[in-house]
Amino acid sequence: MAKKMELQVWVEGTVIAAAAMALSFIPVQTANSAFDLSLGMVPLVLYSYRRGFIPGLTAGFVWGLLSIVVGTAMKNFVSVPQIIFEYPFAFAFGGFGGLFAKKIQHAIHTHSNMTVYYIALGGVVAALARWFWHFWAGVFVWGAYAPEGMNPYLYSFVFNGASALANAIYVAVVLGILVKVAPQLFIPKRSHFSSPVKSK
Repeated sequence: MAKKMELQVWVEGTVIAAAAMALSFIPVQTANSAFDLSLGMVPLVLYSYRRGFIPGLTAGFVWGLLSIVVGTAMKNFVSVPQIIFEYPFAFAFGGFGGLFAKKIQHAIHTHSNMTVYYIALGGVVAALARWFWHFWAGVFVWGAYAPEGMNPYLYSFVFNGASALANAIYVAVVLGILVKVAPQLFIPKRSHFSSPVKSK
């Protein structure tokens, strides 16, 4: 039973990575192409809330690999280290929401008023963790494209900071609404929190 459950976790993670990859093909950008609203962050963070930190990291890593193999990552290729840091590593860190998995599941199970708070906090942490890697790539790689005289640290902070903030808000709002509508999505079957959960 334990092996079957473990297999189910990793199969689910692969499906989530594929779903996140599919969502990345939807063009969401502003006039500034450096701004990135990553739609796949919602299923990734939701999965990390369901399954925990390590499965969340793994699903994010697979999503990053898929972005290299079948996505648009190679259009941004500068060097091997850059592409690895900005895709598998950065996307894996989007699974940092899993640090709050037990708190969120317990809060849902007990109908705690802290549920939305933990979900929002986890979304912010996941977004900042992922864009930590993009920030440093912006400094050391894309900083060369900064306007003349502009500090590369400031350049990366402005553009990547805007993306991190937008994605943190996006994930927090969408998952905050989803937990009100379908809280059972956050708790896997056969967990000790898996008794019937009703939305309030």
